[in-house]
Parts: sequence; structure tokens; C-alpha cells
Amino acid sequence: MPRPKRHLLATAQETLFPPASLPKNHLIVKVRKAEGKNLYSVELPSSSPTEKTLLVELPSRFRSQIWLKRGGYVVVDTGAFAGRENKLDGEIVNVVRDEREWRKREYWPAEFVKKSSYLEESDEEESCVGQLPPSDDDEVEG
Repeated sequence: MPRPKRHLLATAQETLFPPASLPKNHLIVKVRKAEGKNLYSVELPSSSPTEKTLLVELPSRFRSQIWLKRGGYVVVDTGAFAGRENKLDGEIVNVVRDEREWRKREYWPAEFVKKSSYLEESDEEESCVGQLPPSDDDEVEG
């Protein structure tokens, strides 16, 4: 029998808004790829003192309710598996759903700044967009 709908709504409500502050052992990381069996490979910000990638677990309260995509952001508790000897480096405690709201917080890593999709104009090269091709009238017939 499936879980009641109230659990789904409660989990979705938890992830809507960012917390006021993050605990010391919580990090915002970027999802790189799904490793299978609710395990994800995530990328740390470059200012982090530890290694670049971590293997983290998605807890059962998020499974089949909230989907993670590559390039998305999650909050990981790195102290969750500190006492156990296994290859897991942490547990996902929150999923960043409203990225615009999360980016306004002071704890958002500077390395995850959104890059502009537009290329900056350079003065050296002229753009040919919107111009007609050169005509044959420029040649002098003799």
C-alpha cells in the first residue's frame, strides 16, 4: 500500500523554502550523476577543504517523491555517516527546488554562481547577423 498523500505534501513543503542558516556539517553541492540504488555522485564547491566528489545517499523520505536531475543542487549532511565505515560520504537532507531563492542566501557558495548564457560582445569582430550578403554590383564590368 502506498504512503498517504500527506507524507508527499509534507516532504514537498519542506523543500520549498531555504532555511535561515545551514549547520556546520551541511554543504550545498551540485549533483553530477546517479550511481544507482538511491546513491548520487555530487560535486563540492572548489573552496571546500575535502575532496571534489562525494558519494551520498538519498533518504527514504525523498525516494519516489522528489526527483533529482544532473546539474541540480542539494544540501548534504557530511556528518551523517562519520561513525560508520563505508563508502558513503553523506546523506541528502534537502533538495534545492527554488534555486533563485536559495542564491539570495549568504551561505550559497560563490563557486556556484549562475553563468550568463549570452556571449559578451567584443569590439574586435563585427557581427554579420542581420546583414545582407555582398552583392555582385561591386564588381566593375569591362
